[in-house]
Amino acid sequence: MPQTYIFLAVVFLFLLVVVAGFYLANELARSGRLASRIEFVKSGGQAQQPVAHKPEGALLLRILSAFGMFIARSGLLSGKTLAEMTATLEGAGFRGGRGLGLFIGAKIMLGLLLPVLVFFALRDVGSGLLWMVVKIGGAAMAGLLLPETIATNIRTRHLKQVEAGVPDALDMMVICADAGLALEAGLARVAQELEGLNSALAKELTQTSRELQIGSDMRQAMESLGQRTGLDPLKRLATTLIQSLHYGTPLTQALRSLSGELRQEALIKFEERAGRLPTLMTIPMILFILPCVFLVVAGPAIINVLATLHGQK
Repeated sequence: MPQTYIFLAVVFLFLLVVVAGFYLANELARSGRLASRIEFVKSGGQAQQPVAHKPEGALLLRILSAFGMFIARSGLLSGKTLAEMTATLEGAGFRGGRGLGLFIGAKIMLGLLLPVLVFFALRDVGSGLLWMVVKIGGAAMAGLLLPETIATNIRTRHLKQVEAGVPDALDMMVICADAGLALEAGLARVAQELEGLNSALAKELTQTSRELQIGSDMRQAMESLGQRTGLDPLKRLATTLIQSLHYGTPLTQALRSLSGELRQEALIKFEERAGRLPTLMTIPMILFILPCVFLVVAGPAIINVLATLHGQK
């Protein structure tokens, strides 16, 4: 009987989340329509070219996003927690309110559904209150940690891709500066050229270019470029651009020097990794290569000794 009550309570909570999600999804859709009307008025009422309507996503994703944003705005989570979640998502390339809402909604949904699934899947494994607490509590913790683990892995791959493309972006910025393009136009052009080669870095440069175009402070926009990712090459790039524009030093010379330094550091990292190969190959050699060599070299002698001993008997 207690297990039945627990199951009914979980199902009731899930249905409550679904109903609240439908209501919040409708509210977000209404807010989106209102924002589009405001944007139309700001643009001077000029008719825009018709754009084919694209669905914003599956219904479940919209419900999760709406529910997550409701939780974020309700005050249940501290400002520090929300800031850490936002930084993690921005570092992974997800920006905007929907990303944060979907992240929080997925954590709550998995935290509620995984215990139910584990309860029915492992109901024959173990018995008693202790096993029940272990199964349901472990499934709940796994559901809460799974979205964060996935986001962290995506963020790691995103940052590696961004860092790998910084030297090439600097070379392109040098070409743009030599051609007479301003910093805003140069960043936009480099982002456009990198779209097919390194989409992660192209997004970061596009974000910075837009911040500069809307009149944001140059120093703040460049510092934000490094703070969003936390990568040292982008922080050094921001510092170089700020100092170059502040003191009037040649921009192309500073970018060439920084590009050379980054390529030299990348070469040093490759040499360090190559230098660790002999040490890393020691254990595989001991486990897989040396036994084979021992069998090939000493195998015939051992067989002869065994045959001699057998013949003497």
